[in-house]
Amino acid sequence: MSAAPARDRPDNAALIAIGAGCLIALLTFGPRSAIGFFQLPMLMDTGWSRDEFAIAIAIQNLCWGAGQPLFGAIADKFGTARVLILSGLLYAAGLAVTAVAPSPFFLTIGSGVLVGLGVASGSFGIVLAAFARRVSAEQRSFVFGLGTAAGSAGMFLFAPLSQALIDSYGWSDALLVLSAMMLLVPLLSFALRGNGQTRRDLKPEIEQTMGAALREAFATRSFLLLTSGFFVCGFQVAFITAHFPAFLADVGIAPTWAVVALSLIGFFNIIGSISSGIIGQRVSKPHFLAWIYVGRSIVVTIFMLTPITPATVVVFSVVMGLLWLSTVPPTNALVAIMFGTKYLGLLGGLVFFSHQIGSFLGVWLGGYLYEIYGTYDVVWWLGVVLGLFAALMHWPIRESAVERPALAV
Repeated sequence: MSAAPARDRPDNAALIAIGAGCLIALLTFGPRSAIGFFQLPMLMDTGWSRDEFAIAIAIQNLCWGAGQPLFGAIADKFGTARVLILSGLLYAAGLAVTAVAPSPFFLTIGSGVLVGLGVASGSFGIVLAAFARRVSAEQRSFVFGLGTAAGSAGMFLFAPLSQALIDSYGWSDALLVLSAMMLLVPLLSFALRGNGQTRRDLKPEIEQTMGAALREAFATRSFLLLTSGFFVCGFQVAFITAHFPAFLADVGIAPTWAVVALSLIGFFNIIGSISSGIIGQRVSKPHFLAWIYVGRSIVVTIFMLTPITPATVVVFSVVMGLLWLSTVPPTNALVAIMFGTKYLGLLGGLVFFSHQIGSFLGVWLGGYLYEIYGTYDVVWWLGVVLGLFAALMHWPIRESAVERPALAV
């Protein structure tokens, strides 16, 4: 088998940028994915309610979503590194404020607003857009899978790390340790400086204003369908991230299994994300996404209809982990296929905003409906129905570039 042509391989600068970006994704995804472990010890010490905790984390997801297109646009115009430096500082400040919060209001400011904006300026949308400009179109789905898998590794590593820190130092000091770790993000950002294409053989982007790009996106049916469907992904994963440890405690499962569960989700998410990036290069991305959402609904249905034991928790976590962020590589790849990479940070951020509106509702409704009914069951079943809705939204999406007769070269 002959070696791939040199033009099909990322150059050294691209490889360094991808490596640094993966480490940043790992760091920024880690603490916020482990937030569920802090819920019960925090509430036990402070006397706050699950509803108050849930609204703070829900606002975190909303700020993450609202900030994503804004920071994406800034990165598109002024460079990725500047945005990532801001991310590390906001994230560290948010975790520190959360650690010493004297009231639910300051919990919301720290864990909600500051951490949300910190994640928005340093997570997948920012990092993957930087990757897209450094590799060929044929490689994008795979490197998107790598970046997503790195975030998954953050979940896998930070679940046991966070629990160990809580056990050793208490939840407040544990948050301060995580806060200090976020200061590594500005150091790593140097490798992603600049916002232009770093390879001469990549196809040049069509010149277009940001306003024209926005009008084009909102006039594209497939973009609207993709945005609507991605809402469901946020609802499902954010609910599980924030409430799964408490849900397991409610049904009598020992806390150790919550750590095992989220670690398994994170580990198998790595496999699922990389596999998704590879599969997305070979099959219809819209249809692949539809089947992922159907799969999630089936998994949750089986989990809820069978007795919940440590064994079923493990099986659920493994299968859900494979499906967890497997939606991200094909979703970002579809945006790049439709519109190119010039405004990928902005347009991908808009799709992700829909994801985070779903995340807000998943986390908030989890706490709100629990206070009303004393159970999370209603939200689990709502997630099943929404999964089927997402499958219907993705099936008719066209995997092709938008027609631009007025901009044709």
